[in-house]
Parts: sequence; C-alpha cells; structure tokens
Amino acid sequence: MNFNQSHISAMEKRYRTTFINSLPGYKSLHMLGTVNKEGISNLGLFNSIFHVGANPPLLGMVFRPESNDHDSLENIIQTKEYTLNNVLPEWFKQAHQTSARFPSGVSEFESCGFKEFYLDPFKAPFVAQASIKIGLELREIIDLSLNNTKILIGEIVHVLMDDGIVAGDGYVDHIKARTVTVTGLDSYFTTEHLGRLACAKFA
Repeated sequence: MNFNQSHISAMEKRYRTTFINSLPGYKSLHMLGTVNKEGISNLGLFNSIFHVGANPPLLGMVFRPESNDHDSLENIIQTKEYTLNNVLPEWFKQAHQTSARFPSGVSEFESCGFKEFYLDPFKAPFVAQASIKIGLELREIIDLSLNNTKILIGEIVHVLMDDGIVAGDGYVDHIKARTVTVTGLDSYFTTEHLGRLACAKFA
C-alpha cells in the first residue's frame, strides 16, 4: 500500500486520526495528574511524552488545541506543577476511561477509581497505584502555529518508584515496573524485553 499526501488529506476525519496516531508505533503512556487552585484534582491519559534533556532533567508533552473543558492545561498554568504516572496492566481500562470528556470540576481520580497521593509541599497529585511517579515543574510553553498545539516543557523535581526498578547503572526497568504502552489512542500492550546492548561504536 502507498499513501501519498492527497490520500491522507482525503481520508475521513476519524479514520485519518486513527491512522496517523497509530502510525509511529508504540508510545510512552502516562496519566497526567493536576490540581486547580480550589483543590479539585484532574487526571488524564497522555501518549505524547518525550525526553528533552538530562541536565537539567526535562520532559516534554504535547497538548492538542484548547477546548472549553481542558482542565489539565489550565491547572498546570495555574499551579506550575504536574505529575506523570505509569499505567499498570490490572487497571489499564480504568486509565483509558480518564480520557473521556468529564465535566469541568469533576475529578477523574474519584470517578475512575484512582487514589490521590500528595508529597508535601508539592501541589499536584500522584496516582498512588502507579509504580513510577514523576513530579514536574513547568518551565516553558511553546505555541505551535502550524496546528495550534502547545508543547509543555517540565523539569523533573520528584521521582517516586517501587523498589527494584532501578538498575545499578541508573537504568529504569519498565518490565519490572510492569509499565503498559500504547499505539494510537486505544490499543494497549505489555512488552517483551529483547535485551540491552553496549554503546554502539564505529568498528
């Protein structure tokens, strides 16, 4: 099969969204925890997290064009803090449900059966059930005029994880963490480890 630009542009909207979202393959999957100034928490599922740098430790994420009920983004702008939490196999269906359009002011934590965990004085809630929890402070928002999306850059200020996940060289083992991954918007996977290789060098 061969899809050119004309073919892609002519695709039905939902088909094109599914096609392009699943095209890059397996993605990082996180639950985004935020809270507003009134103390109402919010939880959403994101597959757009990416590494920006290690010193300082930065992660980026993409927000689609704003809508009236985009509480997650507004909460981050208000408090400058947010969390990223991995998804485990036994509750991936609950995690998926957090992507529904809940009314503004309704907490997905309570509605979808997740327990909030706070690390004082950090404001944003972590997902207590997650085996890897990352707390970030907002550092920059980049507006992309190309498609009206925003890229948020956050600095990692807290990492909480279960015992036995970090190797002696600092490697975070997501097999031991039992982290779930995703393709597209709705297809979830556990992973199989093929092995770690030495740093590639020109022979």
